[in-house]
Amino acid sequence: MTQNGTMVPLFILAFMILLGNNPLTAQDQVYRTFKDSRVVNIHSPETLPKGRLDVRISHRFGDIGGDNGGFATFYGLETASDVGIGGEYGVTDGLTVGLYRSKGAGVSVEGFPGLRQLLNGIGKLRLTKQEENGGAPLSATIMGMISLSTQEKLEGAGNEASIASFPNFNHRMASHVQLILARKFSDGFSLQVSPGYTHRNLVPFEDKNGMFSISTGGRVQVTRTFGLLADAVFPLIDSRKSGTGYFPAIGLGFEFETSGHIFQVNLTNATALMETDFIPYTTTDWTEGQFRLGFTISRWFNL
Repeated sequence: MTQNGTMVPLFILAFMILLGNNPLTAQDQVYRTFKDSRVVNIHSPETLPKGRLDVRISHRFGDIGGDNGGFATFYGLETASDVGIGGEYGVTDGLTVGLYRSKGAGVSVEGFPGLRQLLNGIGKLRLTKQEENGGAPLSATIMGMISLSTQEKLEGAGNEASIASFPNFNHRMASHVQLILARKFSDGFSLQVSPGYTHRNLVPFEDKNGMFSISTGGRVQVTRTFGLLADAVFPLIDSRKSGTGYFPAIGLGFEFETSGHIFQVNLTNATALMETDFIPYTTTDWTEGQFRLGFTISRWFNL
């Protein structure tokens, strides 16, 4: 195992709260670059309106094909790689905070599981919003999250190499921060690019604690209530290059919007739901049939 006590500072979320009380005052702002706070796997630039609660349930099934898929598992529908449930709240129009419970699903190429039984705290701060008529050309949002494993500590001989040995309490934690830059080019097309940094306080063997990544996502509005989605995340580290057994997390999906609901169905090779999990631990390959069906149900409430 590799240990490192340094992580993305915990004051990121507090910093967001301090700045989140500054209202956006620009004129002719572009409305809803994306319809939801997520693309497929990654966050979109969207924050919730003040006083709005978004309750979300997400699910990732097992491999459709490959050695672990096929008819034996009914193409993955009889297994679940990850499940998440939680909610987000609009503190202000520009600041959203959230809390989720997820199962955790990441596995290293050596077969060592990542963190499991996760509590995930999320904060999103809108920095700028795209404007029309010569105003700001992009929307910019900073997103930060911290994951804490609540799984039982493994002790005794033979468990020293496991992430779940947790020599110190902070080894239960991982964090991620990213800047989301997005533009709505027309009523039918939106695109975003997001540089990010992920830090795990405890990693297996010679792996690195921290890694930069770049992600991109897009949305095509087909009808008033139906849209097509795609995203991809590329870790920028030698140990995650092609041929290492790790793969970019790539997702394709479509979403339906109804009054108060957004329902998304997707296909992705990412087994996990949270950035601290799927960015460092995606070891499944689209070309081998190692992708899965997933869905997310989002329901908004006014508080």
